[in-house]
Amino acid sequence: MDFRFSEKSNAIEGGIFNILNEKKKDLLNKGIKVFNFSIGTPDFQPAPHIMEAMQEACKNPQNYKYAIDDKPELLQAMISYYKNRFGVTLDENEIMTVYGSQEGMAHLGWALCDPGDVVLVPNPGYPIFSIGPMFCDARIVEYPIYPEDNYMLKFENIPEEIAKKAKLIVVSYPLNPVCAVADDAFYKELIAFAKKYNIIVLHDNAYADIVYGGRVGKSFLEYEGAKEVGVEFYSLSKTYNMTGMRISFTVGNAEIISQFKKVRSQIDYGIFPAIQLAAVAALTGPQDMVKEQCAEYERRNKALCGGLRSIGWNVPDSQGSMFVWAKIPDGFAGSEAFVLELMEKSGVIVVPGTAFGSLGEGYVRFALVYPVEVIKDAVKAIAESGIIKKSL
Repeated sequence: MDFRFSEKSNAIEGGIFNILNEKKKDLLNKGIKVFNFSIGTPDFQPAPHIMEAMQEACKNPQNYKYAIDDKPELLQAMISYYKNRFGVTLDENEIMTVYGSQEGMAHLGWALCDPGDVVLVPNPGYPIFSIGPMFCDARIVEYPIYPEDNYMLKFENIPEEIAKKAKLIVVSYPLNPVCAVADDAFYKELIAFAKKYNIIVLHDNAYADIVYGGRVGKSFLEYEGAKEVGVEFYSLSKTYNMTGMRISFTVGNAEIISQFKKVRSQIDYGIFPAIQLAAVAALTGPQDMVKEQCAEYERRNKALCGGLRSIGWNVPDSQGSMFVWAKIPDGFAGSEAFVLELMEKSGVIVVPGTAFGSLGEGYVRFALVYPVEVIKDAVKAIAESGIIKKSL
């Protein structure tokens, strides 16, 4: 058969990840130790009470029917959680579940965007920020963010004619991959900007519970006027290590939530009830593990960044998220060339910054998915490879 695939699917690039995966297999076949920092899947386990709730729910045959709606106890759990965690008051009509924030962002554009509508997305930024709007033929306009500005959007740099045409702006802090955390002033300016130009805000809040240096993870909805202009995705994946369960929440503006529910009703029949009940256990149960886990991520962050600095690779500590964003050493043709050489010489696998946009060139991303002792071994492998000395 001569299959002719859609232009949209052909526009999705997976090249470098396929190359990394094949090279990883080659290294393992050669008996070389591999340190895979490329995938952002937590190595922690869910708390026992979450797994127990899931197990018990799976014993009930009634939980194997279509869910259709979010369970009332889940909505109430989310209302209580947002009030206690962020000081935000939510109503039931301001909450809905999605199969993880990535799925939600892929489909939200169908409720908001018509072909040709302008969507503002960060560069560098997580790929789904652009891919979701692309699926509904929106016009993607990237707003550049730079290290000298702490990777904060400078609203005055968005041209007036673009701002007037924009339908939606995607914002995320702490931001994967650059690991920056926004302050109160930023969110207030964001809301004022959205109101001025009648732009919907989509805030991805996946890493609110992984912030360092005494910072406090915030919700976009904490700020006055936020519900008037947008919604937020809040995921249980990284906070509670429930990545495989695929459950996240879209919260905020009731009109947007209502329209999004209508779209998603044509896609699926709701989250598996057992997963919903596990989410209830996560949101209403003890939260000690969340803080302990954040502290462990911070230890890993310091071990990796400090360790790399000690061998001559100047990598600043991350402000938040479970990642480290590192400028590649001098003397390399680009991020992808550096990643492949690093992998070949040390067994350390990272993601080239170009996977997150053109302004990611010259950087790589590490995921903090190993304990401190393994991170030290990885740093030692990098040092012994001689790749850093090459740049000096």
